[in-house]
Amino acid sequence: MKPGDHPEFFRFPAPEGRSRESTLRLDGEGRFLHDDVPVEHPKLAAALHTWIARHPDDGRFILTNGYDWTYFTVDDVPFFVRNVRVEDGDAQASDAILVLSDGSEEPLDPSTVRLGPRGDLYLRVKPGAEGGPFDAKMTRFAQTQLAPFLSEESGAAVLTTKRGRVRLPD
Repeated sequence: MKPGDHPEFFRFPAPEGRSRESTLRLDGEGRFLHDDVPVEHPKLAAALHTWIARHPDDGRFILTNGYDWTYFTVDDVPFFVRNVRVEDGDAQASDAILVLSDGSEEPLDPSTVRLGPRGDLYLRVKPGAEGGPFDAKMTRFAQTQLAPFLSEESGAAVLTTKRGRVRLPD
């Protein structure tokens, strides 16, 4: 049993002489920075993505590994879609499977897709997760992988998967 399994875990005070606030930041491109210096160690950066959660009392973003936790800053969204793959068969009769920045996978729900102010695609992910659902942004690479799920109708792009269809905003 990890300390994080204790019902009061997120209410325990910080260790003596420490703070629950950190200078860790997740930028709008999905990179972690510490004191504005990129976290360059690939395994540490990957681990940080898996530790993202929301504090159960105040809803702020935290990093927790089950043994300790700290607040951190999210510039845009807490999760990023790194890849999109076709579940199987014909793309428009299949699920688009999202590969998220924390390594998890889930089917794309077209009804949650929206266009951001700079043309990036945003969506909701992890609807069943504690503290979820969460916002995510598709990387440019992931956006290109949506091609098999796109069609054109009356001059508009339409995203179609087994889970539904949505007309993408211009």
